[in-house]
This record gives sequence, structure tokens and C-alpha cells, in this order.
Amino acid sequence: MNGILVVNKPQDFTSRDVVNKIGGILKTKKVGHTGTLDPIATGVLVICVGNTTKLCEVLTSEYKEYIATIKLGIKTNTLDTTGEIIERKDFNITESQIKEVLSSFLGHSTQVTPIYSAVKVNGKKLYEYAREGIEVELPTREINITNIEFISFNNDEIVFKTTVSKGTYIRALIDDICKKLNTVGTMSSLIRTKQ
Repeated sequence: MNGILVVNKPQDFTSRDVVNKIGGILKTKKVGHTGTLDPIATGVLVICVGNTTKLCEVLTSEYKEYIATIKLGIKTNTLDTTGEIIERKDFNITESQIKEVLSSFLGHSTQVTPIYSAVKVNGKKLYEYAREGIEVELPTREINITNIEFISFNNDEIVFKTTVSKGTYIRALIDDICKKLNTVGTMSSLIRTKQ
């Protein structure tokens, strides 16, 4: 079988889990995806099967759209709610402050890669260094945010929608947003809505 599938990835599955599951169902090893989603994330995952796996690199979109939720007042080592809490901080912010801070991230900037990521440094994945407790200089990358929209602010949660360039870590963006809001926060939900 050859073709392209658009899967709504469920939470707690890795992108590799989805590839393996589809490979098992279709009884083929020629299955690939066009952009990793963290296990906590849900949403659009494009899967290529058979001869179309050659298109994976071509189909990897330069820009992706997400709806993200920030849980304020806690920071974890993974920058999402799957990690261990490493900091707690009070917050006193308004909706207008949130909107102002969000809009300040529009355009090109440099982002520090999270330690809990699969990016390799000296041939080893960053999360492997993190699990072994080894300090390593985190690489940076140029990112571009073409759209960022406030959706809601209730109690300790901010929801926003954003369109970002390939390779942007929403967890790291959330950490940077919270720094500008003079508090801490962590990603509690992420939905990829377009690729």
C-alpha cells in the first residue's frame, strides 16, 4: 500500500508508537511521519506509507499551528506537566498583560533547545544527558513566529494559538512567555491543528 494518512495523534503515544501501530495494521515496515509530536501532545500527524515515505522530508511543513495551554505557578524539569516540579511562584497578571507579552514574540528570535529533547549534542540526545544528570551547553536555534493569538485566561491557565517555524519548541516558548510575565509556568496541553 502507498499513501498519505493524516492521523489525530492521541495523548501518551509517541510519534514512533503511531508509526509502529500503522505499520502493524497495514503489515509494512515502510511507514514514516513528517514531524515529531511529544507524547503529551495531540493532533495532526502526517504519516507516509510505502513509496510515499520518500516524500516525508518534502512534506515536513516549514510552519505548524498549535493550540497550547500554560499552567501558571509551577515549572517542571521537562517544561510540561509530565515532569517533576522544580519551582513554584505566585502570579498576579491581567489579560491585557498576557496579550502584550504574547504579541512581543511575533517575528524572528533565538530559542534555547530544552534539555528534555531529542536534539543531539556530540552524538548523544539531550534527554540522555538530562537523565544522567550531566550538564551540557544547550544549543540555540533561530525560530519565526508568524501568528500568536490569545484565546483565554481562567484561574491558573492561559490558552493561546500560534503558528511557528519548523523546529520551534512550544514548551520553551511557554517558559519564555512566563519569564516575561514575571512568573513560572509549564505546558499542560498541546494540540497541533495544522501542518
